[in-house]
Amino acid sequence: MVIAGLSTVVEWYDFTLYLYLATVLSRVFFGGGEQALVVTLAGFAVSYLMRPLGALCFGSLGDRIGRRWMLLASMILMTAAMLATALLPTFASIGVSAGVLLLLLRCVMAFSVGGEYTGVVAYLLETAPVRRRGLVTSLASAASEIGALLAVGVSALTVALLSDEQLAAWGWRIPFFVGAALAGVILVARSTLHESPEFIRQRDVGTVPKTPIRDTWRHHRGAVVRTFAVSALGSITYYVGITYVPAFLGSVSEISEASALWLSTVAAVAVIVVTPMFGAFSDRVGRRPLLIALAVLSALLPLGMFALMGEGGLVQVALGAVVLAALAGGVSAVAAPATAEQFPGEGRLSGLALGVTVATAFFGGATPLLAELLVRYTGWAAAPGAMIALVAVLVLPAIWTLRETRPR
Repeated sequence: MVIAGLSTVVEWYDFTLYLYLATVLSRVFFGGGEQALVVTLAGFAVSYLMRPLGALCFGSLGDRIGRRWMLLASMILMTAAMLATALLPTFASIGVSAGVLLLLLRCVMAFSVGGEYTGVVAYLLETAPVRRRGLVTSLASAASEIGALLAVGVSALTVALLSDEQLAAWGWRIPFFVGAALAGVILVARSTLHESPEFIRQRDVGTVPKTPIRDTWRHHRGAVVRTFAVSALGSITYYVGITYVPAFLGSVSEISEASALWLSTVAAVAVIVVTPMFGAFSDRVGRRPLLIALAVLSALLPLGMFALMGEGGLVQVALGAVVLAALAGGVSAVAAPATAEQFPGEGRLSGLALGVTVATAFFGGATPLLAELLVRYTGWAAAPGAMIALVAVLVLPAIWTLRETRPR
């Protein structure tokens, strides 16, 4: 369970790293200028469209031949993509081709991690003690935030120790080399995993599905819709409420790039602390009531927090960032077991691919770009908070009808 949980570190290290270094990458790969950051964030959004395709591919693979082989295949591809990114030539060397290559590798990475998070969630759920599924499965979210913490910490350290010239010339490569090394280590550790007990049961009794995607959509369509709603809330609270914040501060405040990254480090620690707490709490009170409460809070708090951060004071920014991070961590913690438990073991990964990853593609990859455009063209600092509030209100009816799955 430890090895499986830590596997999400690489996935979120890479994608968080891209957002935290967005301003640097915009100069290195797109030549800088007024529209460079928008193009960089647009590349993140476009690459995210590959996640559902990867999730469906790897999810079907995991449902048909086993969770272990799927998790190994995705990690091999992730390791190669991370190393290739660290070795890319820059805009100064080959012009616009550098940006094209970066975006192509973003697409490869997005495809490979499409089934990563959902595969780990399913594996943890299927190996956890029944009455501790909330706590154990939430560790996937906590581990992913460790990846985010590593990303922001390495980014902040790199930005703080190097000059702008050094950062643009070679320093930006350091965080990506660190990620490639981390992926290699976890790949070796993952090779020791045993197959999920649930998949072994299916194999023993002959219930392994031959067409898991089609079967899941045919028999569990309502579960897919509810999973989509829960994941939409989790995605927008995370990607707008946490990972977009450094770029937001760069747009609306005078806080330096390095200070914004250090503040994000504090927010990441907050998520790691609250995530297992919410996971364990869901084992006691249930998934549904906690998700309803978190949806209501998501409709109320983000508007005020983004407005507070827009005032520019360090204390206000820190308070807003921590509150938003804790909210996102709570949603992710409860969403992990709640969504996986909506489906039977046969076709579970395919169900998560159809619900979780499609929602993440729509409400994760594109939302930092949309938030940046709204702030830039409306001048309203609280616009990102309004985005979160709107999604929370829209998905609340679906969450209200969620089937309670906490073991009694």
